Amino acid sequence: MGCSSKSKSLAPFVLLLLIAAAVPVLAADDYATLVFKGCADQKFQDSSYRQALTTLLDTLISQSASTKFNKATSGDGSSSAVTGLFQCRGDLSNADCNRCVKRTPDLAGKLCGEAIAARVQLTGCYLRYEISGFRQVSGTELLYKICGSTRASGAGFEDRLDMAMGEVVKGVGGGNSGFYTGAYQSVYVLGQCEGDLGNGDCVNCVKNAIEGAKTQCSSSLSAQIYLQKCYISYTYYPSGVPSNQQQPYSQSG
Repeated sequence: MGCSSKSKSLAPFVLLLLIAAAVPVLAADDYATLVFKGCADQKFQDSSYRQALTTLLDTLISQSASTKFNKATSGDGSSSAVTGLFQCRGDLSNADCNRCVKRTPDLAGKLCGEAIAARVQLTGCYLRYEISGFRQVSGTELLYKICGSTRASGAGFEDRLDMAMGEVVKGVGGGNSGFYTGAYQSVYVLGQCEGDLGNGDCVNCVKNAIEGAKTQCSSSLSAQIYLQKCYISYTYYPSGVPSNQQQPYSQSG
């Protein structure tokens, strides 16, 4: 999308980050836990934007009852338009996706106020929106990281992690709608790309996230890496990945 001369002067998306402990395996009651939020510095200056945002959020919440990713735009042309999207983890039910997305507007309001662009990332879903022409960061820009405090000791962990991360790359590029989760030699892994990212761009984004995990969380036994257009996580279980997490995700259709 092209940017007007006015929008080019807008500052980049400034992230003000909140974080809790890493939760790579999603518990049934944990999909709506806040991971981080990002808020632009600038605020809405026109009531038409506020009304457009309200309409947009209502639309996204409604869509989340039947799909796990969607984009929408609300407002009068480019002069007061607000564009947004939501995405849920590929293994959430539609009902849980809807419940997760329903939490995000209230959190965005409390955490970002009337910011002209915001992102709220929960463990099971995220929502982001911005005014038309807002300057976005690169799709592979690092937004947030969580590195486990426990470090690997002894040989072999890095090789095992490399093999597990290779499964993520193959999984997101293997026709699973950009989502994969599974286990490899006691390492539980997950990867997901934004829903409209092409297959090649998805794979490249995930590879960037994997490199980020290696450089940002070197030798950590667990990590989560969030880029603008994708994210990955992994956890090493010394006693083996719990049995209910061992089967890779697969999606029919």
